[in-house]
Amino acid sequence: MAAAPSPGQQPSPQQMAAMQQQIAAEAEKRGMTPQQFQQWQRQQIEAEAKKAGMTFEQYVAKLKQQAFENHQRQQQMAAQQQAAQQSGQPQAQGQGGQQVPINPGAPDPKATAVAKWLRGQDLKTRTCILNGQRKDMFRVKRALRALQSPAYKTACAKNPLLTPVTDTASASETFKLLPLSLLALRVSKSDPHEGHNHGPPAKQQKRVKGLWTVKIEQQQDVSNDLHYVWLYDGPQWKQKMYAAGALVLIMAVVMFPLWPVKLRIGVWYLSMGALGLIGLFFAMAIFRAILFAVTYFAVPPGLWLYPNLFEDVGFFDSFRPIWGWQEDKKKKKSKKGSGDGASTGEKASSKAGQAKSSGASVTAAATSSGSEMKDRNLKPRVEEVEED
Repeated sequence: MAAAPSPGQQPSPQQMAAMQQQIAAEAEKRGMTPQQFQQWQRQQIEAEAKKAGMTFEQYVAKLKQQAFENHQRQQQMAAQQQAAQQSGQPQAQGQGGQQVPINPGAPDPKATAVAKWLRGQDLKTRTCILNGQRKDMFRVKRALRALQSPAYKTACAKNPLLTPVTDTASASETFKLLPLSLLALRVSKSDPHEGHNHGPPAKQQKRVKGLWTVKIEQQQDVSNDLHYVWLYDGPQWKQKMYAAGALVLIMAVVMFPLWPVKLRIGVWYLSMGALGLIGLFFAMAIFRAILFAVTYFAVPPGLWLYPNLFEDVGFFDSFRPIWGWQEDKKKKKSKKGSGDGASTGEKASSKAGQAKSSGASVTAAATSSGSEMKDRNLKPRVEEVEED
């Protein structure tokens, strides 16, 4: 189709030829001659101009202006799309498969309302790493399912900014508001060792449920199996309150010389008490190390005071028991495995006791099966969990 000429500019011969060909094609579709089609088109324009309260010439000038503006808009969109492709900016999939460039700026209020509602739903989000930061990741199918739920219909009746959803297509169109406003973007799993020689080959890696390192994809499509990451953190009033509290605390510490005398004396006593507890803790750690060093040679394998002091346990469990003997790592592992093996051994022995009347062969089979089950339970196993 020929480009529309600007207002006040005469069309070129090429544009005139293109318009005549288009008129002839339209006339042929309606079974008219070009002259009859032009006459019919003029009658239609005169009727529309009469409805709009304009003359024929004014209405034609308005149509030319609209055509010129549409042409300029298409050129701008094409230029933005080309610039986005060159700069690597993500694009969203619009209606009819058309690529719509995502322009940063203030988010659409409708998109913000949808994002705020979805953030309050259980989308079974997972934590991922995006550009070195932890983000919440979710699957598209759960978001679409939430948008088609009765709860969303109830929320639409209360909030006019929420877009109504009637079917899967309208749910997809509503979900597309999120990437267009940069509130959520499509991501895919990336290899953190990509581009380095020390990373393992991609074929040897298995998809294990855990912490993903992701990257943003160029095409922001909507499909059930795709993953999106939240860039919308919701209302920031909590962060603002924390920042205000931190500022008040800093100002209070800076203005410590202006505090009342009783308050300053109380703070001094509290600080001395805290320093005393810290000093006592270090003294206890040094004493328990000296005690272990002495008993390691005098009474092997050595005695520990508060053996769980530096273990990954709770505060009160760190001081229980009061003392204990040094244990080898192999013995610790055997104690952990004996808990599982004990129950298996008891079951095997009971089976063997019941089978004594059946003969020695049955007893031997039960004993051998019990030992095999015990050995099998003592071996460490690694299970891989596939994502739902």
